Amino acid sequence: MRADLQPLNHRASGLVDVLDRVLDKGLAIAGDIRISLAEVELLTIRIRLIVCSIDKAQEIGLDWWKYDRHLTPGRDGTADDLRKQLRQLEQKVEALTARRAAAAPRRASLGRRRRQER
Repeated sequence: MRADLQPLNHRASGLVDVLDRVLDKGLAIAGDIRISLAEVELLTIRIRLIVCSIDKAQEIGLDWWKYDRHLTPGRDGTADDLRKQLRQLEQKVEALTARRAAAAPRRASLGRRRRQER
């Protein structure tokens, strides 16, 4: 029974070694897909894939995730700016609503006067 397990352990350790090497050194895959019809290019897809560890990526200058605002919201202050803008808009809406409510009785009395004058 141990003879059956030995090849599986060897394969697993081989896979771990390969994965460790790929993550340590890095692996780059590049390719282009072009779709043409009657010699007219309709679509081009450029594929670039790099597989490596985070340490290796930072070492070679590929640390885009640190600065991507979609991955790290609030880091660049956009969330605070948006909250500030929201507060300003809410205040403007409240002011306009209050002005309209104050003007409503005045408009109603003007309408009554005009009807009485006719």
